[in-house]
Amino acid sequence: MRSIVSAVAQSKARAWIMRCVVLAALALLLGHPRTPIVEIGPQQQVQTLNPKMGVHTRLTDEVEEWKIKRTLEMVREMGARWVVEYFPWGYYERAKGDYSWKHPDMVVDHAVAQGLTVVARLDFVPQWARPENTTFRYLDEDHYSDYGDFVHAFVDHFKGRVDHVIIWNEPNLSFEWGYRPVDPEGYARLLSIAYEKAKEANPGVQVLAAGLAPTLAEPGSEWGMNDLEFLQRMYDAGAGDSFDAMAIHAYGWGFPPDDPSDPNMINFARSRLIYDVMTHNGDGDKPCFITEGGWNDHPRWTKAVRPYQRIAYTIRAYEMAITDLRWCEAVAIWAFRYPWPARTYQDYFTFVTPDFIAKPIYLEVQRYARGEPLEYVTLEGEPTQ
Repeated sequence: MRSIVSAVAQSKARAWIMRCVVLAALALLLGHPRTPIVEIGPQQQVQTLNPKMGVHTRLTDEVEEWKIKRTLEMVREMGARWVVEYFPWGYYERAKGDYSWKHPDMVVDHAVAQGLTVVARLDFVPQWARPENTTFRYLDEDHYSDYGDFVHAFVDHFKGRVDHVIIWNEPNLSFEWGYRPVDPEGYARLLSIAYEKAKEANPGVQVLAAGLAPTLAEPGSEWGMNDLEFLQRMYDAGAGDSFDAMAIHAYGWGFPPDDPSDPNMINFARSRLIYDVMTHNGDGDKPCFITEGGWNDHPRWTKAVRPYQRIAYTIRAYEMAITDLRWCEAVAIWAFRYPWPARTYQDYFTFVTPDFIAKPIYLEVQRYARGEPLEYVTLEGEPTQ
């Protein structure tokens, strides 16, 4: 009898031990999920009737590689050839001369594999390059050369993969200039340094002057400077020799893309006025890139339009780049997709949800790029139903 009890006890002990081993193995597997393997290739080409179509992607903070790849696949599948992407200096040079290119390599390699042309925006000041208690937009002249060194390193590293770089972003706004009074002459000096460094690294790179924020700021405003005045003062400071092309920000707000341009209005056609300033200063042969722009269809935002209007205006803006804005190399509409919901009106700028659900604007632009009949709007911009 005692031997039987002992055998039963041993059997229960073995079963308990096996259960513990299985549970431990499960815990190990659950605690360390396998990373999916994401391949770069094969090489793709964008099929589109409009080679000037583009979007502004926001992959800077997208961590998972499969999401980066899927985003860029959907850009290609929509028919857009150009992508504008943000590459923050402070993310990739945490200490002077110590560069980390892992994430930007991932983004660029996937974009190139999808047949996309990347336009890189370069800004965001690392902590070591600015005084304490300043924002990541604050760059004083003592560190202009450090920014120039980063531009050199970026252009050199991505030679043959990224051939368009934007120097800074909206320097005519106080926020983008580190909450200081804006300084077109100071920006002209920064642009000159960055241009020289970029050309040292790759003589064939196209250096774009920063897209300016469309604004009707009054003279002396603490918040910013009228974009047309800022650009003219850049030219007066000699900036014309320090860029190959101009980045333009062209938001339509509540107006259609073919609404007339007016210095006292902010609309998509304000881009023409930027080009007019360039022409006035002898730069009419330089190309322009609309690197931000578009419309929003939030139901309660005062600057938004109806969803069908957003679709129609976007398609017309793409079409105008071919038929009317011949000086415009590309129109990159803001913004293709966010990594996570903003939960504000900003979500109504996107073509695709964070979960990769294509919005009606995506599907309609895709039909336009393929030369297929539109489903939601007419060519005149009216809803079909």
